[in-house]
Amino acid sequence: MNRGLLLRFENLVQLHGACWQLRALSSRKVYGAQWKPVPLSARPVASLLLHPQLWPKHRLISAALSQCRHLATKEETKKKKKKIPPTRGEVEIRQKMTVEELAQAMGKDIDHVYEALLYTDINLDSVEPDSILHEDHIKMVVQKSGMKYKSAKLKEEKERKNTDAVKRQVVSYPAVLTPRPPVVTILGHVDHGKTTLLDSLRKTQVASMEAGGITQHIGAFIVHMPSGEKITFLDTPGHAAFSAMRARGTNVTDIVILVVAAEDGVMQQTIESIQHAKNAGVPLILAINKCDKPEADPERVKKELLAHDVVCEEFGGDVQAVNISALKGENLMVLAEATVALAEMLELKADATGLVEGTIIESRKDKGKGPLTTAIIQRGTLRKGCVLVAGKTWAKVRFLFDENGKAVDAASPGIPVEIMGWKECPSAGDEILEVESEQRAQEVVAWRTYAEQQEKMKKDLEVIEAKQKEHRLEYEKKQQKLAHLTWRQRKAVLYKANKHLMFSRPKERTEMDENTLSLIVKGDVDGSVEAILNILDSYDCEDECKLDIVYFGMGDISENDVSLAEAFNGVIFGFSVKANESIKKLADKKGIKIKLHNIIYKLIEDLKDELNSRLPPSVVETTIGEASVLDTFSVTVGKNKIPVAGCRVHKGLLDRKMKFKLIRNRDVIWKGCLSSLKHHKDDVQVIKTGMDCGLSLDKNLEFSIGDEIICYEEKEVQQTTSWDPGF
Repeated sequence: MNRGLLLRFENLVQLHGACWQLRALSSRKVYGAQWKPVPLSARPVASLLLHPQLWPKHRLISAALSQCRHLATKEETKKKKKKIPPTRGEVEIRQKMTVEELAQAMGKDIDHVYEALLYTDINLDSVEPDSILHEDHIKMVVQKSGMKYKSAKLKEEKERKNTDAVKRQVVSYPAVLTPRPPVVTILGHVDHGKTTLLDSLRKTQVASMEAGGITQHIGAFIVHMPSGEKITFLDTPGHAAFSAMRARGTNVTDIVILVVAAEDGVMQQTIESIQHAKNAGVPLILAINKCDKPEADPERVKKELLAHDVVCEEFGGDVQAVNISALKGENLMVLAEATVALAEMLELKADATGLVEGTIIESRKDKGKGPLTTAIIQRGTLRKGCVLVAGKTWAKVRFLFDENGKAVDAASPGIPVEIMGWKECPSAGDEILEVESEQRAQEVVAWRTYAEQQEKMKKDLEVIEAKQKEHRLEYEKKQQKLAHLTWRQRKAVLYKANKHLMFSRPKERTEMDENTLSLIVKGDVDGSVEAILNILDSYDCEDECKLDIVYFGMGDISENDVSLAEAFNGVIFGFSVKANESIKKLADKKGIKIKLHNIIYKLIEDLKDELNSRLPPSVVETTIGEASVLDTFSVTVGKNKIPVAGCRVHKGLLDRKMKFKLIRNRDVIWKGCLSSLKHHKDDVQVIKTGMDCGLSLDKNLEFSIGDEIICYEEKEVQQTTSWDPGF
């Protein structure tokens, strides 16, 4: 006992000596001689008090250092616990702030932030000081603390210099301008004879190359007149699906020839073609086709066009009207001369010098040549080696081809030409501009890509802000409903409200996959893909089956398309493209459908059939027989009393195998099967019209005199989509 007390006393003495030693170290004074290690057992305890220099050296240093560490830690703790001055005015917030950063910005401690977060839907068990808070939660914490917030200013990005390429200024010097051939677009309704007219003009069989005799995309040709003049013709599709392509053809043209069939008169695409010409400010020439038919009535066509502000010369207007038969070649030279005469009146001239300018009519991908574009040159002379920019791609011209596929060295204004050398396929309708070098072309493309990204970011930000506002309002409404509850009670209520969703998510996901048709769309040219996408944009039956366009592009069906269709459980639709045998075998192996078409309305019909197959079948009830309850009674089976109805069949028959329903006061009160059907005392399967019977239901339900018993059959019928693509 005495020994234990002695050891404790010894420890106290050592601590006392260490304190004196620290004081000496702090004042940098050294007292007495050097310390000498002396065994404790050799000195009495009293001498330790009187002679601190006799303490062991290693114990003194250890005690001193530990005391220093203790004091340092204490100072740091004091600094940490030092109150942060409260923030006055607005709190500067930014996105992705942590709890600790928010507390510092507000001039509060972390516990205050935690307390304010109780008013949000955050699970506080998972929140740490370094946890990142959502912007909405940051704003709510500041508001709950009675403060205002302002967004921190982002570092302003250095404004990028506009390096885009622009058109040259219009030159009006007569010496520079040279005559050019007119660009003529043939417009009209589908199957009114536009392609046949071009066939006759240039003595080639374009229609034989087009599927079903319907032009699917723009063709550009030069027609050489006997008098030596040249006319550049653009043949646009008349089908309803190709509205955008007709508009594009009108925008680069000088004259529009409106083809109207004499026996059909003005149709839907005829009116649309007139509108395109008016919007572009292009003069019209009326070609009334199929005048060789007995039912042809050219005068009726001219009168119908008056309602659309197309006034022919014989009615006092300025529109030339020519009656033709494209199939038999009648009056075609009269139409060509009228076109040349109008072109002379317009005095069409262009500058064939300087940098090239033009417009892309169509673009496509060729397996051997790569991306190709059909273009009309409007200024300058295009030659091999020119560096061009169109949209967000560029080209160094490697080869030029005419409409017959022959290589040419140059193309002057008004001449259609096919250009080879593009890095990627530009979009139809894009403007072509020549630049000085490849480096300059890359600079232009980089700027256009950057400008598009900035515009997209701006739109995305607007959408995000609108969604955030919508979600915030919805959340505030929910919070107002739960405002009277404690935090734990709110969590319990929210859990109960969302519990059923947690269990239904896998099922919902499966149903969503079944009711979604994923598409991969491939076309031969950019305009064809554009037309298909425009049709798909009109799809408005998302509640029946969701339509999801996974990918679209040009070129034949590839292995990547099949892999993409497999990943999304989709269908590949190809328009005027091919799929080789290896691709077809791969698709069959993976269970992927490849649907190839050459006529657009057949592709849309096939698409509608595919949509119909994704819809769940509807159940249709077919009535087989009807009977009336004339009397009611009950029979005892064992210990149970079973209600029985005495009925008479007045229409059709009652078949026990079928389903039945009980109607009372025009309301269906039961549906199911019969437990028994008797004629007199015999069990029967069928009761015919005019016969009496007794029947009981599979449910213990009381009958009333006057009830109707309906015997019916259920059949599953395949639903059809209500989507109307417009043709």
